[in-house]
Amino acid sequence: MTGKTLSKTQRLLEASLFREAFAQKRSFVGRLMVLWLREGEGASLRLGVVTSKKVSKRAVDRNLARRRLREAFRQHRDEFNGDVDLVIIGRRNILAATQSEVEAEMLRLAGKAGLLK
Repeated sequence: MTGKTLSKTQRLLEASLFREAFAQKRSFVGRLMVLWLREGEGASLRLGVVTSKKVSKRAVDRNLARRRLREAFRQHRDEFNGDVDLVIIGRRNILAATQSEVEAEMLRLAGKAGLLK
């Protein structure tokens, strides 16, 4: 695909890959999100996003949080490097944050994880 799209091949979709990421216990905690890293076969800067009912009981709010996280990753994906997959868990505060705050925190956590070029 062209441009800065986030195609299906750039997303984590299988539950087993999410479980693998959590089992590796490499996480970086922020105010708006928790960033988990998954190393291993097939890892290539793919993104998986999780928002539980802890974020909000309303599905529309959880969907908004997921869209914000995907958009932040999509905007800055070319600044990341490494053979890892990312699983990002949205936290309750994400609904009150601006998109620029979401992007800034994602970049900060990625820097702590050593993913920035």
